[in-house]
Amino acid sequence: MRTFLESPRLRLRRFTEADLDLLVGLDNDPEVMRYLNGGRPVPRETLRTRSLPRLLHIHPCTGEPGFWAAEERSTGAWLGWFEFRPVDDDGGGEVVELGYRLHKAAWGRGYATEGSRALIRKGFTELGVRRVTANTMAVNAGSRRVMEKAGLRYLRTYFQDWPEAIDGSEQGEVEYVLTYEDWSTGPEVRRLG
Repeated sequence: MRTFLESPRLRLRRFTEADLDLLVGLDNDPEVMRYLNGGRPVPRETLRTRSLPRLLHIHPCTGEPGFWAAEERSTGAWLGWFEFRPVDDDGGGEVVELGYRLHKAAWGRGYATEGSRALIRKGFTELGVRRVTANTMAVNAGSRRVMEKAGLRYLRTYFQDWPEAIDGSEQGEVEYVLTYEDWSTGPEVRRLG
């Protein structure tokens, strides 16, 4: 299986159809899904026909998928996934959306920050990315902290219509961003220089 990226503790690889059972386990954990759908279970058939094709989709502008299965390098354990996909296929992949969904057992161990930083570095140094954006519910403090640790800065709070409101949705969504210019002059890059 082709590895897209390795960091000290993580391996990111392409999804395969054989990953369906892993997705079922992840997307049926109420705590994992709390800020996505209020913690409701996601039917296996929905994951097979809607979610998995989205995770497998190859973006024409990059020739790569935008979602990566995350494994622990030392054990091979599946931790969840990372998103680093073009916002607009016509835009050439210069603006990407960063996201992550990890098993609860992986929370608080720095995996989300490590994977996010590694993707950002690869995006800015190898993939021609100029801007990274990330979004979450305003009340999702854990995800917001990961975005900040990865170097993204708060841009705005916005409100959208949800088919079904979930706890905290009344406080809106937040968007964080990081540009190549800000990243390339930031303290992390200077330390590695």
